Amino acid sequence: MTSQINPNDIDGAYPVAGQDNNSQGFRDNFTNTKTNFIYAASEITDLQNNVLLKSALTGTTLDNDMGGSLLYNYQSNQSTQTLVTQTTTTGTVTLNWQSGSYQSLTPTGSVTLAFSNWPATGVAASITLQITVTNTAYTMTLPAAVSVGTANLQGYAAGIVTFSTTGTYTFNFSTVNGGTTITVIDLNRNQDPIYLSSSEDLAASGAANLSLTTSYFTTAAAETATLAAGYKGQIKVFSAVSIAAGNMVITVTNAGWKSSGTGTITFGTIGAGCTLQYTNSKWFCIGNNGCTFG
Repeated sequence: MTSQINPNDIDGAYPVAGQDNNSQGFRDNFTNTKTNFIYAASEITDLQNNVLLKSALTGTTLDNDMGGSLLYNYQSNQSTQTLVTQTTTTGTVTLNWQSGSYQSLTPTGSVTLAFSNWPATGVAASITLQITVTNTAYTMTLPAAVSVGTANLQGYAAGIVTFSTTGTYTFNFSTVNGGTTITVIDLNRNQDPIYLSSSEDLAASGAANLSLTTSYFTTAAAETATLAAGYKGQIKVFSAVSIAAGNMVITVTNAGWKSSGTGTITFGTIGAGCTLQYTNSKWFCIGNNGCTFG
């Protein structure tokens, strides 16, 4: 802005020393000085109310709320984000965008995410969530608005994310329409073409863990196990470490080698194994070594 303060309105050479001076000159200087003080007070107050500050002015509280004003053509260095630690750790956990765009959560049970206070349609906004999983029994349910990017989300099925191992996972949620549609990106694992998580020792009469890529087993007698329906694109591997006596027969829900319903896979020799992929709502065998399908 252009300042209204005009120092030229004040005659610095008046009064003249050693002679009588017209009182009007005094009045003019006083009036113009007062007018400039009024301009200065107004402009200083305007600056106090609107400029960005490094610290609070004396007698005030620091408030650098930009109110959505445009900031452009700038260079930043050593910038940080406020870390918001969620205190609700089970049940519904609401991620409030206005609280901060980087939030952390350590669940003490399964959680259902919700979002609040996204900015209006027409601007892009995001929340990064760092979630520390201490128990693989805990799941994370996403709201229906999270509908973009879920096809590439590891452990995702029907709105629920399961975690194959304990550890820290990081997700980014973004929107350009006020949260009507939300995109999710798994910042830890989406960069991998195939994510092969850890394995399990599949027990007799057990249900294969869908959160783990590989299930292996040994038999001392005939055994059975089951495989439930998976999620789109999921890979599942079975390996017979040892077949001492009897076979392992795994009953598979939505078997791709059957016209409908369940099918079976029989492992009769040591080293037998197969790789399945869940495609079009069925498990299909994409690799086989010595297994029999029924």
